[in-house]
Amino acid sequence: MKHDSFFPAKTPRRQDPQKSFAPSRLREKTERDLLLGIDFGTGGCKVTVIDPSGAVVESASGEYPTDHPRPAWAEQEPGDWYRVMCGVLKRLKRRRRIAAVALDSYTHGAVLLDRSLSVVRPTIIWTDQRSVRECEALKRDHFDLIFKNAFQAPTPTWTLPQMLWLRNNEPRALKRTRHILFVKDYVRYLLTGEMACDSIEAQGTLLWDMRKGIWSEALCELAGIPLKALPRIASPTDLAGHITSRAAADTGLPEGTPVIMGASDSAVEDYAAGAVAPGQCVLKLATAGNVNVMTAKARPHRETLTYSHVVPGLWYTVTATNAAAVCQRWYRDNFCAPGTAYDAIDIEAAKAPPGSNGVFFHPYLQGERSPYWDANLRGSFTGLSMASTRGDMSRALLEGVTYSLRDCYRTIEKMKLKVNDFLLIGGGAKSALWSGIVCDLFNAPVKCPSCCDASFGSALLAGVGTGVFADEVSAVKQCLRFDRELRPDSARAAFYNARFAHYRALHDALAPCYRNLAPPLKLER
Repeated sequence: MKHDSFFPAKTPRRQDPQKSFAPSRLREKTERDLLLGIDFGTGGCKVTVIDPSGAVVESASGEYPTDHPRPAWAEQEPGDWYRVMCGVLKRLKRRRRIAAVALDSYTHGAVLLDRSLSVVRPTIIWTDQRSVRECEALKRDHFDLIFKNAFQAPTPTWTLPQMLWLRNNEPRALKRTRHILFVKDYVRYLLTGEMACDSIEAQGTLLWDMRKGIWSEALCELAGIPLKALPRIASPTDLAGHITSRAAADTGLPEGTPVIMGASDSAVEDYAAGAVAPGQCVLKLATAGNVNVMTAKARPHRETLTYSHVVPGLWYTVTATNAAAVCQRWYRDNFCAPGTAYDAIDIEAAKAPPGSNGVFFHPYLQGERSPYWDANLRGSFTGLSMASTRGDMSRALLEGVTYSLRDCYRTIEKMKLKVNDFLLIGGGAKSALWSGIVCDLFNAPVKCPSCCDASFGSALLAGVGTGVFADEVSAVKQCLRFDRELRPDSARAAFYNARFAHYRALHDALAPCYRNLAPPLKLER
């Protein structure tokens, strides 16, 4: 499978894969005064243009498909990311005023390139669960090695087991591979002709030595990939390169525009939300759901993910549910009339009382990560009766995803991490009803930033990397604004706390059943 049409003519310079970029704080004297952030989410590309005050000047988005060739598989064509991005950028009216660009993307999406720099196969994305057997073998035989080096436990989300699956099932694809990039890094290569990866992205592979801050030879050997195939490493605000003439023609961006490295979408979203100090907790209602807590040092735990922050010296601990706002999309697409808006689902949900008249929803549509790490879990509506209404089911869905976030938070409590500030982000945060449910179920004040998209955070990084802002924290303080702050209702909070115990009991009762109902995850090889 070839995707040559998206490649610039220039062959990238290859450097020692362990060599890092030198930081760059460049500010060109130019009439261009706007900053561009480009986000590659699981479902599409969003771009945001801001001025130096943080005001959003322009934004646009476009979708790309995810293929599911077999049950529990999920793949994307790398060429789609670039194609959709180019179309989105050409819709921007002020693109000629862009002074700097930075990119972010979802993690764990490896792009395999052959000797001629063509894409070897579609990218296996983070929701893919095909490598269950490989993960079982890694946990059984190599858990201590992996956790000691990478600070994470192996699950099908990570690049290492994905590469093992390819070695076991598509060895010719892995044999053809000469370079490995990741989602935003591949697109950035098409924009600049330079291959590189930021350190936060590298931490999402299970191939990174967290203590030494380099690619791990031992883990690469375990995955069956040569160390030299992996890209050189830079920090999120380093200069990665400049827009080439070919990329300028494709995108409409000025040739020579500085391109800053950027980072993973999760790190950039936390940053954009204003989480730049220990004790702040970001609750995310997007395709997936996250509970991310900022810490002063790395706190590796077998039930969490551990990443460094875009703010130097800061870390964050992640617990995550695989399916959050995507559950609402699934519900709309399969059970609502064509053209139904999410607002209409909210209106129906608001007709039901807290507790949804006894209906529960468990959002395990793609297996589950925190706190169960069980790829065989499946979603369910329980408690249905002849009296159940569409409103009950609509509200149960919102409550169920929020219960799942609260379930994730149990691990944070078990680790005794200090939390003093909750920030709510993601598409689900736009719903007043859903935001209120989150506030009540967590029984804590919740702040909702007015603009916290990952693309906004990337635009800030573009400004930091080119000297528009003094540093990462200054950029947030200068540009962050909040839409609203919610406070919990004590009666509803107590009610939801009691219902949460029932939610967990239902999980415990049904989990053994799902192991018998979900054989495709182990049979598809």
